[in-house]
Amino acid sequence: MNTKGLTTLAAAVAALTLSTAAFADDDGKGFYLGGGVGEFQLDIDDFDDVEATVDDYESDDTAWKAFAGYRQNKYLGFELAYVNFGSPEDEVLPDTFVEVETEGFAPYIVGTLPFAAFELFAKAGYLVYDTEARVTTPLGSTVAEDSGDDFTWTAGVGLTLFDTFNLRLEYEMFDIEEVDDANALWLTGAFRF
Repeated sequence: MNTKGLTTLAAAVAALTLSTAAFADDDGKGFYLGGGVGEFQLDIDDFDDVEATVDDYESDDTAWKAFAGYRQNKYLGFELAYVNFGSPEDEVLPDTFVEVETEGFAPYIVGTLPFAAFELFAKAGYLVYDTEARVTTPLGSTVAEDSGDDFTWTAGVGLTLFDTFNLRLEYEMFDIEEVDDANALWLTGAFRF
């Protein structure tokens, strides 16, 4: 190998070593802001607080969220999100429709396992929410409102692009007492500062 080839090889090895060292020294600490869209799925067997008995409600709608967080290091972080689950609607009986609107805030603890640009993560938190359920029949509408706070957890995968943008696919479950199943599949993005 000639001198020019050795110089090029030495420069490439030095650049790779420096970039690896820089990545290893990156503690991941800092703030981030982001948002996402997803699909919210809601299943309810029985509405106890409305005049009409409704069975087998199952619907989904487009949901969105905005969030801010702080990473203590590349393994541990804290996050606060505003979530809006849209207005899932279902015809539960002939000419009887149920629409459920839910929104709220959720603080989380976030654990991350990084693999270079990829990562696995899990979040645990509490959703503090307001819900409005509307039952509409040919005779009129009945509205029931509720507020509460329930446990939520998330698992997913992420990819960091351009050193500052984090793209994530998240599956989230909500342990809401009054419903049989509430979950969301999210695609989110966040800028890390």
